Amino acid sequence: MTPAFLELDITLLVSKLDELTPNSQPIWGGMSAQRMVEHLSDSIKISSGKWKQELEIPEEKITKMQEILASDKEMPKNFEVPFAKKDTPLRHEELALAIDEFLLEWIDFEEYFSEHPNTTEIHPYYGPLNYDQWLRLHSKHFTHHFQQFGLI
Repeated sequence: MTPAFLELDITLLVSKLDELTPNSQPIWGGMSAQRMVEHLSDSIKISSGKWKQELEIPEEKITKMQEILASDKEMPKNFEVPFAKKDTPLRHEELALAIDEFLLEWIDFEEYFSEHPNTTEIHPYYGPLNYDQWLRLHSKHFTHHFQQFGLI
């Protein structure tokens, strides 16, 4: 069976995130609900060029990693990467503010690629990604974390 990844409808995404509470527990992993939302915002900041990243894989592996991105393969559980530590300090005083940031970062992402349609931004493990590739990554990534917290 082919996994279904989230449709990137910002209204739907925010309504799902609004189901979280400060006490929401992950099904796997050690992130708090708020840390997870802030992590999703971080990934959007990478995609919109606000948080520049260095390539963490050898250049010769980019093609293979982008093939994995394009595939229906789900993201692995309990996979920690250097730019997304579970013990990263929280930026916001409360979960609602983290969700607000998520929404604002998504709007910035859409505006960024509207103004720069042919640009790419580096993802540490997938290399330079264009708008459509970032949409695919966000869909898979959001699906992964929404499943982690039982939102879908």
